[in-house]
Amino acid sequence: MKLLLNSLLQLPRDERGGEVIEYALVVGLVVIAAVATITAFGTKVLARWTSVNDSF
Repeated sequence: MKLLLNSLLQLPRDERGGEVIEYALVVGLVVIAAVATITAFGTKVLARWTSVNDSF
């Protein structure tokens, strides 16, 4: 029990893994931006693709 308590008390001071969290946040923001872009332009691209396909 004492080991668990010591581990929990040292957790806020532990700086290992900070870079991983930063990279995960950056990747998350990139994914959100990609989804937003695809959502915004997806219907226009689909309409253009359908138009080209129908012309053949």
